[in-house]
Amino acid sequence: MKGMTTPPLDRAAARTRFRLDGRSVALDRRVHAARGDLADLSLAGTLFSAHYARAVPLTCVAPGAAILAAAAPTAEAVSQLLRGETFHALDVTTDWAWGFCGHDGYVGYIRRDALDVAETPTHRIMARVAPLFSAADIKSAIADYWPGGAQFAGEDQGDFIACAEGFIHRRHAGPVAAPPGDWVAVAQRYLGQPYVWGGRGHRGIDCSGLVQVALGQVGIAAPRDTDLQCEGIGSPIDSEAKLRRGDLIFFPGHVGIMTDARTLLHANAHWMAVVEEPLADVVARLADRHEHLVIARRRIDA
Repeated sequence: MKGMTTPPLDRAAARTRFRLDGRSVALDRRVHAARGDLADLSLAGTLFSAHYARAVPLTCVAPGAAILAAAAPTAEAVSQLLRGETFHALDVTTDWAWGFCGHDGYVGYIRRDALDVAETPTHRIMARVAPLFSAADIKSAIADYWPGGAQFAGEDQGDFIACAEGFIHRRHAGPVAAPPGDWVAVAQRYLGQPYVWGGRGHRGIDCSGLVQVALGQVGIAAPRDTDLQCEGIGSPIDSEAKLRRGDLIFFPGHVGIMTDARTLLHANAHWMAVVEEPLADVVARLADRHEHLVIARRRIDA
């Protein structure tokens, strides 16, 4: 994805104080909610704005909803919110809400009808995608499909978890508290999913989205974009060190995950899908486009 500075990964708690002192400074608008007419209240002591607003937490109730760069259906998708994730709204109109995502602080616009009152989730989709059944019966009509990482409030009911919209089979979901595990195996569940710029798993995914959602499902928070991930997660690996499973390889505007010492898993626009292929093939394919091809190698801290 795109590039600049490292954001705090839990921004909501820090956005409640009002101070107006010091100089106005330039901030990364991807992760600091400020526009010409309005800014997040927590920025009052850092950035001058004509108006400030206190964020109101809302829950995404659509299976997935695009976070857009502007309040228009044709605007660029910069990220994606999944069912049950929180959006902190600073400005709400009939059709749009502007604010930031709760899990990574990413700023943008989202359809107002994708949001509802704040919900406390109890379960998380653990499969790549889970059917939402209309009744507690695998032969019942399927009302929708929820992507991996989606969260919801529900109660156990035999083989199913009952929620407001229907029933999720317990084989496809688990407690919302993400258990430690093999995050690379989580990422491999997305093999074959279409490459979609800004996607995080609802009908498509991009390279940094794949890293973020896979880590998130085992309880490791990660920033949204490749440059932020390059600075904000894991530790640098010496250029001579042997690569191993779970290492991250950063290219200009791109990131991939090593599944072993030679194989890269990545969502990419060449194949327009999530694929595994030899790292050497990726390097050869990109070699004529960049003078410095591999810009960083990082290892997720145990």
